[in-house]
Amino acid sequence: MSAGPGSNLGTDAALPSLATDDASPAPHILAAAARTGTDIELRIHASLTRFDVAAEQWFPAAAGFVVTVIVHTVDATTGGLRYLPPAEPAEWARTIFSTAGAVHGYFLGAVDPNTGGHRRGQLAYRLYLDTDRQPIPVPRQLLTCPHYLLPGLDGRAEITHSHHNLA
Repeated sequence: MSAGPGSNLGTDAALPSLATDDASPAPHILAAAARTGTDIELRIHASLTRFDVAAEQWFPAAAGFVVTVIVHTVDATTGGLRYLPPAEPAEWARTIFSTAGAVHGYFLGAVDPNTGGHRRGQLAYRLYLDTDRQPIPVPRQLLTCPHYLLPGLDGRAEITHSHHNLA
């Protein structure tokens, strides 16, 4: 990756700092033009919320923070849903996760991360941090849908030039 996703941001927008920001269910919202040369905009919602789950048989109690990144891909002109290959949204998620020092996170898919139900037009990602804000594996008690490990941010994400309309 020659330039990070942050290079697409306007001067008034900044990535949230997962290492220092206060937990809040209100998302930090960013908007960026897709780098595919199309008129697709990424609307990125990042939130940091606390969790505290009791122990269950075979699973210890856990507490910390859940970082949720939801990327909506929309037509920059109409606001309607647009298709964008997942490489660029995943790059954004990894970049946001890196503000907590994490090199990995989880890809959940086109789902509502809280219910696991399908959600058309968005891709969801999660990172779990302990109370010291160090990355941890997903606590079993918080699973609502499959979590797929994102590969580390290494510059090999391929951005393709497909622009299918989802409408």
